Amino acid sequence: MKRVVITGAGTINALGHSVDATLESMREGRCGIGELAFRDVERLSIKIGGQVRDFEAEPRFNRQQMALYDRFTQFTLIAAEEAIRQSGLEFTGELAARSGVVLGTAGGGVSTWDDNYRSVYEDGKNRVHPFVVPKLMNNAAASHVSMEYNLKGPSFTVSTACASSNHAMAQAFQMVRSGMSPVMVAGGSESMLCFGGVKAWEGLRVMSKDACRPFSANRNGMVQGEGAGIFVFEEYEHAKARGAEILCEIAGYAMSSDASDIVMPSKQGAARAISGALRDAQINPQEVGYINAHGTGTAANDKTECSAVADVFGTHADKLLISSTKSMHGHLIGGTGAVELLACIMALKDGIIAPTIGYEEPDPECALDVVPNEAREAKVDVALSNAFAFGGLNAVLALRRI
Repeated sequence: MKRVVITGAGTINALGHSVDATLESMREGRCGIGELAFRDVERLSIKIGGQVRDFEAEPRFNRQQMALYDRFTQFTLIAAEEAIRQSGLEFTGELAARSGVVLGTAGGGVSTWDDNYRSVYEDGKNRVHPFVVPKLMNNAAASHVSMEYNLKGPSFTVSTACASSNHAMAQAFQMVRSGMSPVMVAGGSESMLCFGGVKAWEGLRVMSKDACRPFSANRNGMVQGEGAGIFVFEEYEHAKARGAEILCEIAGYAMSSDASDIVMPSKQGAARAISGALRDAQINPQEVGYINAHGTGTAANDKTECSAVADVFGTHADKLLISSTKSMHGHLIGGTGAVELLACIMALKDGIIAPTIGYEEPDPECALDVVPNEAREAKVDVALSNAFAFGGLNAVLALRRI
């Protein structure tokens, strides 16, 4: 099997409109969560979120593109441009024919759904724009990235709720590792922060009205965010031959299903995914230095995840650094794992561990080092990125410093 490395990264999210800006915010422990600003927000009981601020699509995209690009696609293309530019790759000839894109999203074009339901039901219009379907479909972002960069290999979208990005990146990793593709563009995006998107989530009663406080005893729910994270996965020898800058190596992955409950997480399912990723990567538990936790800030998720980590790592669990960056950028649902992967890269490449901000009270059921409130310096050789979704679908990535 071939080794797989990351040679490009791009993002736009509540912490910044680029990787550098995002990592600076993570290092500083800044909070990107604030009051939401969109139509009818006053009708919501949840009025906070990790919204992308100071973003104007019109200067970036022409009129024809705006008719085709939902907000989640706009975020994807912006992040993809940064990632592919950093990689230095141009997709032509055989490279273009074999390279592709796999992206994750849970909702796809939620803003487009919301706008057009308003148009038909509230405004009484009998017609919608002819491009509504291609604008809202979940594979729209992947399709537009493939067209923009001439990626003619395997290209598709994965939708597994909160694990969508990790599932997508795992599939892309496997394609490069197997030799099917020399390069894959992978990651995810989400933009559910509109009236209909937030209203639907309110019904679950898992949302906080004031802050995201993962692992803190007084946590009271998750906070939604939006944005995208995109990466260039490349076969190691291919990257080495062209002198590419390598950010880190993807060493392995695992996926599991709880097969138990549609919303309540299972410790056993999470533990199987974590231990499976270590096994696939041929990594001893003692080698792991950092875990970017799923850490949503809900009572059930946080204690279940900590218990799973304790089961897998035993006494080494007390030596692990674990943090949830959702406390800063919010929960991007299908796009969250992609933005969180940036924290893993920062830990491996720069030796800086992003903090869990908003931490106020120790919880005996989350008695691990969650890097509370301030970033920390530490040498990390191996990092894990956890994603545990509604539906009991789990995906864990293992990354190695190179």
